[in-house]
Amino acid sequence: MNATNTTQCQSVELHLVIPTLMGIFSVVGLIFNGFSLWIFWFVIKRWNSGAMLQFNLALVDTLILPLAPLMITYFRLGNHWPFGEFLCQLLAFLLNIHLYGCIYLLMLISVHRYKTVVHYNAKTLWRRKSFLKKLLLISWALFVIQGLPLFFFLKTSVIGSKVKCMSLLQSELSYLYLGYGILMGTSFLIPSSISFISNVMLGVYISKISQTNLRRKVMKTKSIQMIIITLLIFVICFMPIHVCVTVGATIRQYGLSCRFLNHIRVAYYISVVLSVVNSCLDPFIYNFANEKFNEFMSKFLKRLFLCK
Repeated sequence: MNATNTTQCQSVELHLVIPTLMGIFSVVGLIFNGFSLWIFWFVIKRWNSGAMLQFNLALVDTLILPLAPLMITYFRLGNHWPFGEFLCQLLAFLLNIHLYGCIYLLMLISVHRYKTVVHYNAKTLWRRKSFLKKLLLISWALFVIQGLPLFFFLKTSVIGSKVKCMSLLQSELSYLYLGYGILMGTSFLIPSSISFISNVMLGVYISKISQTNLRRKVMKTKSIQMIIITLLIFVICFMPIHVCVTVGATIRQYGLSCRFLNHIRVAYYISVVLSVVNSCLDPFIYNFANEKFNEFMSKFLKRLFLCK
């Protein structure tokens, strides 16, 4: 293990609620997304362009969940990482793919929804599966490449008697965190802005639709639900972690108050937990946006409650 000893800023213990919530959200997310992947793979036989995007989002959501026990153990041991440097790097790499995979794919889903609803009768590339396959390949390449620096350059550190992984207290990584914080901010602001604009434009359009028949009424209701859940995911799950990393890296770089840095550090770990919450919320998007998914879930829930 490449570890560097530093005693400049000692960490404070994390409250038990943080690993507990991490465990709950991880289990719920794994169940929801595992079931969603099963529906896409075995129930929805023929995918349309929207289902392709949704399946990839469910796939990205499940990437980090098998390693969630490592994060829970890390939090539970008072931020001591006993698993070695390689698993620390792998965790950071997969966490990055999960985070930006979800951000980019939610952006694509928002744009796709806008194009297919507002320009329903127009010939658009967003309906062509061949175009979306290429777009998805490019997207996967982008968030894999973006995560590679963490895999190769991230190191564990010894602070006091504890080994740290992805900690804002690692002073020898301050330049990496600052540079990566700027990259993270850009990678969040651009797709989140595109998603926001697409959802606002979709909201304006559907607000003008007259509910003359049941199909239009259902489409309007589900579009509103999808807009709300998408915006909530960006605000609750993705915004806090970017704010915490940027602020924490800046404080670490310019040597400000250790006490304040510890507050940001606790907020950062809470934001990591919140970033996993999107794994619990994304299946609602599949339910709102995919008619076949919604139809199967409705039948499944009816049977489940009737059996009881």
